[in-house]
Amino acid sequence: MVPSGVLLRAKPAGVTSHDVVAEVRRSLPRGTKVGHAGTLDPFATGLLLVLVGRATRAQRFLMALPKTYRAVARLGWVSDTLDREGELVQTGRMPARLEIPVGEQMQRPPVFSAVKVGGRRAYELARAGEAVETSARPVTVYSAELLWAEGDRAAFEISCSAGTYVRTLIADLGDACCDELERTAIGPFRLEDADPERIVPLGEALSFLPERVLDEGEAVAVRHGRRVARGGQHSGQVRLVHGDELLAIAEPRADELQPVVVFAPA
Repeated sequence: MVPSGVLLRAKPAGVTSHDVVAEVRRSLPRGTKVGHAGTLDPFATGLLLVLVGRATRAQRFLMALPKTYRAVARLGWVSDTLDREGELVQTGRMPARLEIPVGEQMQRPPVFSAVKVGGRRAYELARAGEAVETSARPVTVYSAELLWAEGDRAAFEISCSAGTYVRTLIADLGDACCDELERTAIGPFRLEDADPERIVPLGEALSFLPERVLDEGEAVAVRHGRRVARGGQHSGQVRLVHGDELLAIAEPRADELQPVVVFAPA
């Protein structure tokens, strides 16, 4: 039987998220679908959610979860990539305040990032020497705590929305770049719970979503992708469950729930 669920992996420095996915794929039966729910830069470490089998269909729900990081800033230095992997220049100018703003804000992704500009990855254009201009987008910083500061280094714990670039938050301090970056949490998942041997069942992995229990007739309808009554005050995405089985994820449509991802076959 092809496994299905979420692997919590602790990514080391020096490898890409794709490398981790490829390693997992090689360990599973041929043809097993494998993906991930949020890239980490090669120099970064920490939690990576690897999706196996049917869990790849839930990628967008897991990618949307908030993230928590521990970042060490190098102060009085700048980098073209905003991290230690780029061309480093020592300016000696220390940021006036070691404070990262919290709340909703507009952020422009770094030119050395995987966002697409004109159909190509921004980092590909930047490495080719082409001018790159990324578009600002809304992000939210839920909390940003200064953990310690010593000499030209300072550490922060940052919780933020999906799509937030911590490198940019650090660079926005002033003359600073990201020297170390570790992702410690993704939504309810924690780095300390990473276990390369355990695949978290899909129903358990998505338990952060509210559930709607179905009767037999509704379960048949959902297996065929048909709508069911809301059955409660569900205002967002909801798990549709019959017995112990997760059948689908649905979204509200007027007074009904429309399955948007169906896991169980008809």
